[in-house]
Amino acid sequence: MGLSSSLTTTVVVALVLVTMFGSAYSGNFFDEFDLTWGDHRGKIFNGGNMLSLSLDRVSGSGFKSKKEYLFGRIDMQLKLVAGNSAGTVTAYYLSSQGATHDEIDFEFLGNETGKPYVLHTNVFAQGQGNREQQFYLWFDPTKNFHTYSIVWRPQHIIFLVDNLPIRVFNNAEKLGVPFPKNQPMRIYSSLWNADDWATRGGLVKTDWSKAPFTAYYRGFHAAACTVSSGCDPKFKSSFGDGDVQVANELNAYGRRRLRWVQRYFMIYNYCSDLKRFPRGFPPECKRSRF
Repeated sequence: MGLSSSLTTTVVVALVLVTMFGSAYSGNFFDEFDLTWGDHRGKIFNGGNMLSLSLDRVSGSGFKSKKEYLFGRIDMQLKLVAGNSAGTVTAYYLSSQGATHDEIDFEFLGNETGKPYVLHTNVFAQGQGNREQQFYLWFDPTKNFHTYSIVWRPQHIIFLVDNLPIRVFNNAEKLGVPFPKNQPMRIYSSLWNADDWATRGGLVKTDWSKAPFTAYYRGFHAAACTVSSGCDPKFKSSFGDGDVQVANELNAYGRRRLRWVQRYFMIYNYCSDLKRFPRGFPPECKRSRF
């Protein structure tokens, strides 16, 4: 498949997603998000088109969306902490609240200057997580903005980086595995110190002489159902088998890119951790086909 053909297919898929979800918009940070902690360390600027979070020795910072979402596609462009980011974590995720909360995670684990970030992903359902996959990125995420996306449907969750799929988590409720599909979730992000575990298991500590550490955000876009505005009630029942839907949503090019990322850039997969699961892998691991 040629490059022009691939780009055309990607555009068509994006348009289909917008059509299916109905409500698609590029949000102004003033309108869409609240700075929730960190005092002056979180800032919205450039007319609401940019947001930054900072971390110093005293505190980190964070924000959350004003809206709650129940299925959709969420895109955000991030430029991560540059230089020696060891010990820092930039988290960008969807989450509900409470002991049985659902959550879909991107977490960016900082590293020493010149060494790659670790992109940590996880899925929680009914308060249970432990479904981690980790990746190195094929670019420097501190030099420019890159787009990190979550596609959340009743049948599956797809994680994408610059519109390339890196992970698919299928609904395996038929196997007794809980799946996040009933609890609305807000978008959250935070920049915080985790030098007790984040970099090489806590061996490398945060160098506070390099503070403040700052991450930047722009390009928020949502094609999603919201609790406040709702969506077509046909949406939740309009999909067939989850694996079939993934096959339709990820064209042949997308599936090849997914395999490429997982082959060359995945550094941890809970579904292949024999030490962690000596008596057999979780049932959803057997259903992973892409």
